[in-house]
Amino acid sequence: MKIFLAEYIKDYSSYTFSYVPYAIFENRSGMSEIYHNGFLPYTGNTQLEHFLYYKARSLRIDLDKFQPGSENRRVDRKFEDLDVSVNWIPVSDFDTGDFKFVEFCTEYCRQRFKGGEMEPDRLEYILNSPFLTDIVEFEIDGTLAGYVFLAQNEELIHYWYSFYTLTEFQDLPLGKFMMLEMIRQARESGRKYCYLGTCYGAHSLYKVRDFKGVQFSDGSTWSEDVKKLKAWCKSDDVPLDSDRFKQLSADEANEQIRSLLNPSLA
Repeated sequence: MKIFLAEYIKDYSSYTFSYVPYAIFENRSGMSEIYHNGFLPYTGNTQLEHFLYYKARSLRIDLDKFQPGSENRRVDRKFEDLDVSVNWIPVSDFDTGDFKFVEFCTEYCRQRFKGGEMEPDRLEYILNSPFLTDIVEFEIDGTLAGYVFLAQNEELIHYWYSFYTLTEFQDLPLGKFMMLEMIRQARESGRKYCYLGTCYGAHSLYKVRDFKGVQFSDGSTWSEDVKKLKAWCKSDDVPLDSDRFKQLSADEANEQIRSLLNPSLA
């Protein structure tokens, strides 16, 4: 895994000199290591000659600890009388240039993505990237309901992007059901983790509330402290006065360092 750092914000008053980490994609054999270290696929610059990962506060489900909760059961009840089909298709076998498919995804992005970040050239970049391994097609009663883009290997799946119909099944919680079903299928297939992307801001809290077995990457380790994660998400829109390590008390800072030096004592 090759990592490089890009210099970012400097603040002499608090001796803070930040660097943004990126990892260079080399091959899919390193996928588990990349995700375990808190990196996610980067698609912000479609003109790059090499594919990259960026590091972020990402979220995953430890599938050994996942059990359906009350919200999961509520969602399932909405679909129990419907004929739901879930078809995993390797991206190499999928017609990613199909006009109806592309229009379905881009129309969803136009209406649901904040600021319309998913332009057609970025969608094409994602579809042709080495990150994408499978496209999962959802149908309900024979009608197309949505797609999920996956990066997956024998240990993990990354629920990368989802797109679902905005005209059909408006009385159903489609987005929640698609994510729940992929977590469930990942568990049933013997995988260890299901990665759910970044977790910033109050709008991401549904991922934290809805599923058991949640872990988040704090930059150094994977934490199960859901109370801390919720507090961070709720305060994400307020700029930090200093990095989170400097905000710790001396005792807390020393405890964090000890736990990193001796993980078995944490």
